[in-house]
Formats: sequence, C-alpha cells, structure tokens
Amino acid sequence: MPHPIRYLRLGYAALQVTDLARSTAFYRDLMGLALEREDGGEAWLRCSDKPYDLVLRQGSAPGLAGIGFELPDLTELDRAFAHIAGRGYGPVWYGEDEAANRRVSRGFTFANPQTGLQLDYYAGQEAAATPYDPSLAKIERLGHVVLNVADYGDAHRFWVEDLGFAISDHVPGSIAFLRCWPNPLHHSLALIGGSVDGLNHVNFMVTDLDDIGRGMNRMKAAGVPIVFGPGRHLPSTSVFIYFLDPDGMTTEYSFGMEELAEADARAPRELEKKPEVLDTWGSIADPRFGQVGQIVAAHA
Repeated sequence: MPHPIRYLRLGYAALQVTDLARSTAFYRDLMGLALEREDGGEAWLRCSDKPYDLVLRQGSAPGLAGIGFELPDLTELDRAFAHIAGRGYGPVWYGEDEAANRRVSRGFTFANPQTGLQLDYYAGQEAAATPYDPSLAKIERLGHVVLNVADYGDAHRFWVEDLGFAISDHVPGSIAFLRCWPNPLHHSLALIGGSVDGLNHVNFMVTDLDDIGRGMNRMKAAGVPIVFGPGRHLPSTSVFIYFLDPDGMTTEYSFGMEELAEADARAPRELEKKPEVLDTWGSIADPRFGQVGQIVAAHA
C-alpha cells in the first residue's frame, strides 16, 4: 500500500496532569528530562535538541491531550495537509503567532473523529537554545505513544489507511505496532484494543542498558510503583521497565529497538495473542499498567 505521508519522527506527546508542579518534578528529577519552559499552566520538557518532547498541561483529570509529528520539510507538510483535508478531517493551519510559540516554521492541527484526540503536524522546528544533558538517564528520544482503543477497527483504519502508518507487527484484531514511515523505528505508535479509549503509556528510549536497572532502583527508592518489568518485548526486541507517574499514568524506559529500512522492509509479522509477546522473560503486568489517562478532546 502506498504511503500518502512521509514522516520525520514522533515529535511530542502532551499530557494533562492534575498537579503541574508535582508532575514536572517527576519527569525532570526522576525520569531525567530537562525543563525548558514553564508558564501559563504548561511545562515543556525535553530529551533531545528540540525545545519540547513532552508537554505537561494543568487540568482536572489525567489524560493524553495531543500527539505531534514532525515532517521532513514544508513541501511534505503541504502534501500532508491536502491529503488529510481530502479525507475530510478538516485540518487547520497554525496562525503566525501559534507557529512562533510552538517554534516551528509552519504546522496544522486536526482531531481524530472517534476520540477527539488532537494531532499536530509541523515542519521546520527550531533547536533548543542549549544541548540536552542526559545526566540522570541517558535518554535518546521520545520513543512512542501507545493508545487504548475501544474500536480497534476504526482506529486501525484511521492510522494505517488514512494517515499512512506502516504496520511492523500485529496481533490480529487487538494489537498493532506502527511506525511513522519512513522513520525506521519499529514503532512510534501502537494500538491496543480494549473497552475504552485512552492512554496506555508513553515511552522514552535510553542508550544504556544500565539505565533500565538504575531507573528501577531510583523509582523504588522514591516510592514510585513499578508496574511491568524489567523484561523484553518480543516484537521490537526492546528491554523495558514501566512506572506510574504521580497521576497514575504509565511511562516506560526501553533500551534497543528493531529498525526497518524504508525500502524492502520485512513483511509485518502476525503474532499470537499470548503473554510472551509482551515479555519473553515471563513477567506479568500489574493490573494498574496502562489504565489511567483519558483522551482529552481537542479544545476541551
């Protein structure tokens, strides 16, 4: 199937939190992101040379408030806008002030019609004023966002057929690991079928396996619940560990990930629905794993 949109990378995730100061401290002092800006009920944190990879927004309930994707250039951005408009999703260009505030050349926003989740596409993002210093944990990038979806079929059609994400692996009818083609990472987004729409987890990729162990012990010392792992995912080969943030939303460190080439990549694998798919080492997730985080509808 042809890909209608060329992506550069997963750009950012926006979380709504109930206590901005508390959550900012968690992601800065325990997870290891750098605080770039905090004002107007919003905090920008980063783990790259970009001005933000994680955006925290004060709100009444914890949830996922948006996902952003950076495209390679303005030509691709125009093509993506035309394609998404043609699908009937009503994208709206940023105004000049909004683009300047977001520190991008241009961008647009639209919403997933089933859930109201805000999606932002942009190009020409500025670099941060100072390099990212991975002193606490060697975070390499925001890795992926995983969604719980009440209607797996609709969600799969939206992300794969309408937005052109490539399937790396899947458990038919229940789980899909998707990459924002031609970005080579095994998945930047995943879908997990369930009873409600919401956030499953947000992932940060580290460059050092020791950061998995150090992170586990750092979280234990701080009284942070560890809800899955350490273990190894079968699909991506990543070594992982999951924690709960102060609102109970799930966040992950992972080390290593399969990469797939732009051309002649292997075919998607059809995986069995069994626990070993999620952890080849045999750990079982805590019931709190991936349970907290509503979809905060755009402009709500």
